[in-house]
Formats: sequence, structure tokens, C-alpha cells
Amino acid sequence: MDIIVPQVGESIVEAEIGEWFKKSGEYVKKDDLLLELETEKVNVELNAEASGQLTILAEQGETIKIGAVVGKIDETATATPPAAAIDDVEEKVESVPAAATTDPAPMNPAVPKLAAERGVDSSTLQGSGRDGRVLVDDIPPAATEAAKPTPPPEPSPVTQPTPQIETTERITRVPMSQLRKKIAEHLLKAKQDTAMLTTFNEIDMSRVMALRKSYKEPFQEKYGVPLGFMSFFVKACAEALKSYPEVNGSIEGNDLIYHNYYDIGVAVGSKRGLVVPVIRNADTLHFDEVEKTIRDLAERAGQGKLTLDELQGGTFTISNGGIYGSVLSTPILNPPQSAILGMHAIQERAVVVAGEIVVRPMMNIALSYDHRIIDGQQAVSFLKQVKSYIDNPETLLLKI
Repeated sequence: MDIIVPQVGESIVEAEIGEWFKKSGEYVKKDDLLLELETEKVNVELNAEASGQLTILAEQGETIKIGAVVGKIDETATATPPAAAIDDVEEKVESVPAAATTDPAPMNPAVPKLAAERGVDSSTLQGSGRDGRVLVDDIPPAATEAAKPTPPPEPSPVTQPTPQIETTERITRVPMSQLRKKIAEHLLKAKQDTAMLTTFNEIDMSRVMALRKSYKEPFQEKYGVPLGFMSFFVKACAEALKSYPEVNGSIEGNDLIYHNYYDIGVAVGSKRGLVVPVIRNADTLHFDEVEKTIRDLAERAGQGKLTLDELQGGTFTISNGGIYGSVLSTPILNPPQSAILGMHAIQERAVVVAGEIVVRPMMNIALSYDHRIIDGQQAVSFLKQVKSYIDNPETLLLKI
């Protein structure tokens, strides 16, 4: 039987062979994990649909079309060799030291070449990827060209200094993954096809931080999940979107689409790049449900286990650059959505309150929006509403 790349989404036309978990010629059983495919949106695992001997037709790193045959399973092959062959194999296994039978760790295609250039034995690397897979990031950065033995310099009659020539060993060229290609295309399209503008404000986080501190332990005990700041912002945005439907809308051809539901995407960084899983019907969820959903989506994003449905259909996005230390930025729209909220790091700053200078924990927030559907007044008012909910969290809880 043929192993065929399945259809994983209407807009996805090709995939990249991420990793084979079985070897060509190996006997596989039905439902064994065979390989992982990397698409522009999600990773897809393929399992054996029958038992038999595997033949691999497309190697790791190759880009193939949806519907292509990447391997075959010979269902007529048997798993058990003749008895004499078994005895012979057992004798050979006993005579070979255990260390010699250990399979090398799986690794990305670029790892061996880059490791060699840096003077590192790739077989000694510890992988941080799935099932111990060795990634480019696992190669020690301290091992540079300086570690390679340098032959003694030959005397030269030239007295003038010679400019150093760039060589291919001074760079690392790695093909873009399908996801990275799609991210690049998506961001470029957002800049070219929208009238993007950004408005800013700042939030006094004092009351939310005090509320979180007071109820952190009871919340954890009751719901089994920590109370974070993200749930406050998700709930604040969901409520504010009800008052400003344009911010929750999109453009389709010559039509303006107003969504009567609030599916909020949360930008999550992973080793494969930025992904935006969606929290469905965020306005109906309790704080603990929001926290549990975010935690689950973030963990599975790191493992490459998100499904295509979980990455599609959002009406608004929140991006928290503050976890990386960002103080101010202009987030790029996530089309076809018309707005995105950027959160930033909390910093203690001197501010004026009731005519006095006081120190407060402040956060800058930014709203990037498509000016074709959202007017400046609507964007500024929406951002002020979010600010009001976080400045005074009791109004958010009471929905006033």
C-alpha cells in the first residue's frame, strides 16, 4: 500500500518531511508512528495503516505536494525471520558491545554540517527536540572556528595588510521551513494589503496585581491553575469588543463583516515560529477556563501538537511581547482580522496621581488596526475601554 500525504486544510498545498521514525526496510505494525510532516500551519503525524515492510520514497527535508506518495508498505512481508536466522542474529548481538547497538540520536538535516564547521562531534550532542531530536540550537555557540587547529603561517613578502575574505564557512544557510515561509508571506501581506495604524495607551497595573496577589492561592486551590494577567486582558478585550463591533470585524471583498462572537487568538512563540491558537467564545468563559485554555494551547504549541482548527477563525488577537521584555511595539495585523492588541512589560514608573508624583507599575499597550474599517475614534475608545477594565478590575467583573 502507498503512504500518501493527506489533505490537512483547503489552503495547504505542500508539506515538508520533518522526520521519519522508522527506517526503510524495517517491518512496521499497523498504527505505528511513521513520520512527521511540517506544513505552513501545523505538524501532522502519519501512522501506518497496515503492517508490513516499509520503503521510504521521500527523505527528511524534502518538500512534497499534498497527495504525493512518500513511501510504501509491503503487506506480504513477514515480521519473523527463520529460526536459523534468529539464532544467528542472537549470536551477533551477544558478541557486539551494548554501546555499538545504540542508534544515533535523530537530528535536523543542517546539524551535521554546521556541527562540523564549528568543530563539534554531532554524535555527542544532546537533543532538545521531540524524542531527543538534535536541533541547530543544540550546537554549543562557544564552539567556533577558533577551536579548529590553525596551520603555522607561511612567510609572505607582502607587507601591506590584506583584507579578509568572506567564506561560506562564516555563514549558515538553512532552508526556510513551511511555517516560516507562511509567516513571512502573512506578515508582508498584512503590511501591503491593509491601511494599518497603531494607537497607544498605558495601564496602571496596581489594582490587578493586588487582586491577583490576594486571590492567587485560593484560585490555585479551587481551579488547579495559577491566576495570570492574560485572563484579565482576554476578558477585558472580549467585553470591550461588544461595544466596538468594528474592532471585531473584517473586510471581505466590498463587504464589512461584523462577528457576533468573540474568538480571541493568543500569539504564542514556539521553536517553529509564531503561532496564534484561538480561544473560542472567550466572553462566555470564566477566568479559570481562560487560564486553562491558554496553558493547554501554549504547551501543545511547543510540542507541535496544535490542530488546524485551533489556528483558524479568530476575530481578534492579543500578542504579549512583555514576556520577552518588550516595552513598546507596533504589532502587525493577523488578516483577515482588523485589529490586534499588543501587551508589554510592566515597569515601575513615576506618574502623577491626584496632583502627586507616585511610583506605579505601568504597562504600555498598543492597538494596531485597519483604518479601512476602524476609525481612529473607535480604536482609541476601544483601547481606553480595555485600559479602564484593567485599571479598575471590579468593573470588568461586574461588566459595567
